[in-house]
Amino acid sequence: MRRALNLLRLLAEHHEDGITLTEVLSASGLERSTAHRLLSSLVEERFAERDPDSKAYRLGIDAMQLGFAAMRRVPLVDSCRPLMQKLARISGDTVFLVIRQGDYCLCLHREEGHFPVKVFTTDVGGRRLLGLGAGGLALMSQLSDAEVERIFDRHVAEYAQANFTREALLQAIKRTRAIGYADITDTLTVGVSGVGCKFDASASTQAAISFGAITPRLPPERKKEMAHLLMEQLLPATAVREAT
Repeated sequence: MRRALNLLRLLAEHHEDGITLTEVLSASGLERSTAHRLLSSLVEERFAERDPDSKAYRLGIDAMQLGFAAMRRVPLVDSCRPLMQKLARISGDTVFLVIRQGDYCLCLHREEGHFPVKVFTTDVGGRRLLGLGAGGLALMSQLSDAEVERIFDRHVAEYAQANFTREALLQAIKRTRAIGYADITDTLTVGVSGVGCKFDASASTQAAISFGAITPRLPPERKKEMAHLLMEQLLPATAVREAT
């Protein structure tokens, strides 16, 4: 059971492009016969699907239906929603909640303030590589440099599409650690900036909350102000979750 669940997580990480059996073997360490048997069972039960041309595996319709059902009621969203609404009301900007999902961050919720940015492409359920976006950069900053480089090596082409070099990513990580929050300007969308802070949603789940706004609304001084507001608000909220 555990091996099948780990395979599902692996398929989720590679859902966009799919993952071949050879790549599954490399990533999972499973024997070929075991991996093939588990994948065949997942395909048969519609938790995975296999592209007849590329031979790559992706999540199947039943796995996605489970995900959609879970997204309708996520305990972390329920606990963070009041804080996010408060932050959106105070700032007037868009507030995002993301969690780490393998090499990606997954958007669980967003709250829009009085000045929502219409060019955002991160919707609830959307994923981005770690390091891209304020929330993803905040999450990635808690990883070791070695792990950051391994993630970069696995997704060189995707980072290149976002104009991220290895050196630029490591520099952004270093700065985030130094100041205590993620600070981005025009990273993914020209004219859009953001700040984000990470927190432990549980013993095994890392999450981040971030602000996003058009760049004129987030000059350097206001970024600091919003980051400090985030950190001040997250501390008591995290303490409450740890006590429950």
